[in-house]
Amino acid sequence: MKQEDTLTCAEKLFGNSLEKTFKRAMTPFEEFVHNEASSGLLLMACTIVAMCIANSGLFSLYDDILHTKVTIGGGAFAISLTLHHWINDGLMALFFFTVGLEIKREILVGELADRRQAILPIAGAIGGMVVPALIYVVINGGTDAIDGWGVPMATDIAFAMGVLALLGKRIPRALIGFLLALAIVDDLGAVLVIAAFYTEQISVPALLFAAGAFLMLILTNKAGMRHPGPYFFWGVLLWLGMLKSGVHATLAGVITALTVPANSYCQALPFVERMRELNTKFEELQEDKKNIMENGAQQRVLQSMENFVHKMESPLQRLEHSLHIWVAFLIIPVFALANAGIPIDLATLGQTLMHPVTFGIVAGLIGGKLLGIFLFSWLVIKIGWTQLPQGVTMPQIASVSLLAGIGFTMSIFIAGLAFTDAQYLLNAKIGILTASFFAGVAGYIALLLCTSKPENSLQL
Repeated sequence: MKQEDTLTCAEKLFGNSLEKTFKRAMTPFEEFVHNEASSGLLLMACTIVAMCIANSGLFSLYDDILHTKVTIGGGAFAISLTLHHWINDGLMALFFFTVGLEIKREILVGELADRRQAILPIAGAIGGMVVPALIYVVINGGTDAIDGWGVPMATDIAFAMGVLALLGKRIPRALIGFLLALAIVDDLGAVLVIAAFYTEQISVPALLFAAGAFLMLILTNKAGMRHPGPYFFWGVLLWLGMLKSGVHATLAGVITALTVPANSYCQALPFVERMRELNTKFEELQEDKKNIMENGAQQRVLQSMENFVHKMESPLQRLEHSLHIWVAFLIIPVFALANAGIPIDLATLGQTLMHPVTFGIVAGLIGGKLLGIFLFSWLVIKIGWTQLPQGVTMPQIASVSLLAGIGFTMSIFIAGLAFTDAQYLLNAKIGILTASFFAGVAGYIALLLCTSKPENSLQL
């Protein structure tokens, strides 16, 4: 009897499932892009839901829930914040932690690792931050709304990738790499702007407490600790210190991420040799018609394989992989539900759009991003400092520059820090949503017109 005839129905199904899984296997880059694209589509849906709730009879309930006080701890150690603040200051710290991991990875081994290759997205990101901020300042200079200059500087990578997902194979892999690297630099710029310009009155004792937690994070790294537990422990203490210091607490996420080790426990060759030995041993221990749950020796070998794989993976890689799903599909959508609920009065919408705050943000995100990213990119290419990635054209760079006008998550976050006036904040959010919508539609149409279906493309 042939071997395949002896296979049970379950084994055949399991084998087919495995085969499909391996066929679907993606590189870390492809998995990151796929998750960002899917998250962007979910983000769009959550934004629409929040807008519908805010403009219905449910708005009062929605607002009451967001302003409900939630207390954690007790006595002198109690922290009492509204649900809205827990989302923006607590959950978003995990978002910033993941951003920090992405920044570190990109600098070490990603699109920003090669200096000449990194010049193009870095230059584009700088232009995409400076020009929108200048446009906003020109429109709002001399008014008490000037603090909003940081709002149009941001790019929402999840939303942008969601738009790219609609174009599928038309988008060259190199163009996606350019957008991702640009967004990473943009996030780094936003973090620096928040740290330097959007802080409250500083509490020195709390800041010293945070500095002590940061020192312990560095010592944990230097001691070679690879388990994530100590990093989260000291990271939480750092977050508490930042929360009380006046510096925005979410920055603790980025600072903690930069201390997470990025090196593997062993080299590739010893890893390959050890895994080959374990694989051989696993085959030798196989018993006919015996389920692996009944084979204790094989289970021990599998556990050894898993342990060795964990040692080969860097803590940074493992944490980014495990957290990115939660950030992309839970934290960011929850943030959208809590912050995109904007009541809109259609009777005064035209007047609102022409308000200097709203108009400055719209002009900065749409016109500023397009001009800044494209012109700075063109300039460094013209000077000869870098060159276009293979298969990418300047019209495609211009299209991506337009798409980068989708500010959403980080723009709304910065707006909440910049404006204490409720009307200014409302105008800012309307400007962000308006600009993001038009940037997304215009960027999609522009990319549709200047791309085809190249062989070297990445399926989103």
